Amino acid sequence: MLIGIDASRSVAEKRTGTENYSRNLIRHLLALQSDHRYRLYFNRPPTYNLQPVTCNLRIMPFPRLWTHLRLSWEMAHRPPDLLFVPAHVLPIVHPRRSVVTIHDLGYLYYPQAHRLLDRLYLDLSTRYNARAATHLIADSSATERDLIERYGTNPDKITVIYPGYDNTVFQPTRDKEVIKAVKARHGIAGDYILFVGTLQPRKNLARLIEAFSNLQYPISNIQLLISGKKGWLYEEIFRRVEELGLEERVVFTDYVPEGDLPALLSGARLFVFPSLYEGFGMPVLEAMACGTPVVCSNTSSLPEVVGDAALLVDPLDVGELAAALARVLDDAELRTELIQRGFEQAKGLSWEKCARETLDVLESV
Repeated sequence: MLIGIDASRSVAEKRTGTENYSRNLIRHLLALQSDHRYRLYFNRPPTYNLQPVTCNLRIMPFPRLWTHLRLSWEMAHRPPDLLFVPAHVLPIVHPRRSVVTIHDLGYLYYPQAHRLLDRLYLDLSTRYNARAATHLIADSSATERDLIERYGTNPDKITVIYPGYDNTVFQPTRDKEVIKAVKARHGIAGDYILFVGTLQPRKNLARLIEAFSNLQYPISNIQLLISGKKGWLYEEIFRRVEELGLEERVVFTDYVPEGDLPALLSGARLFVFPSLYEGFGMPVLEAMACGTPVVCSNTSSLPEVVGDAALLVDPLDVGELAAALARVLDDAELRTELIQRGFEQAKGLSWEKCARETLDVLESV
């Protein structure tokens, strides 16, 4: 069959979770052995390699409302047998058969973490996806449960497929000189705790900074490294650093290119991810794959992602978060145990597996 894929999110310059999901899943879908043909729809030329000769690219620049105007026009005039939307919303005009990935419904649980118009758009677009798509892929059982409980979606219409990680990129960096060079590039002097993610309220960074300030740890120069681009409503994060007098100990690196992340993760004493809500939490998986012990929230999908390979904490409890950070920093035996468990947990999650299960869904639809 001819499978159309909305690949517009895969060409973002500074990719975060959903954009990385789109790019990696598309690449691995195309690499699978099958008799199907693919047509990829882009709003600008792709910057990554697409090998198969059975792949047809449609580059369709358009100034505004690309999905509902330009992609809809394409669907009306040259529809594929099925349209797959991995990281956005189904166009108003679409083929009779369609599959959409729903990443999370966190805006329903923490509406204050989103701007009003963004929250309304997320609610409307996700409700529309849930109703209009032939079938839905959920990143986690938590997202599947939310779709059923909050939007009344038929469970038979949902398949849970976990994302993966690029095991050619995310693996332990053993070369200390490489780690030293990456640390210098991002202004890190000594030991550090690492967070990776977009700066926005749902990531719970104000509480993380407060927990970090409460650490009674003997290494005076340990830093908290917050890596990620500015998102929205992030002013409180910087204000909290100033209020607690942590300007010298909390380092903001802005967006870190993927090439630097494995060394940055490998060099960290631990990785912390205190997010209030996640549809999957890809940075946690990448940290485990790089051999970094993890402290993360006990909410939403994160317990599914880490299994028994992390210390889980209540993200609203600053004292519990601080205690978990201190425990991992102080306990070498625990660190070793978490690292080994992390490797085992990461082994079961790959883009190849995700692509094969996704193709099974597309074929069934």
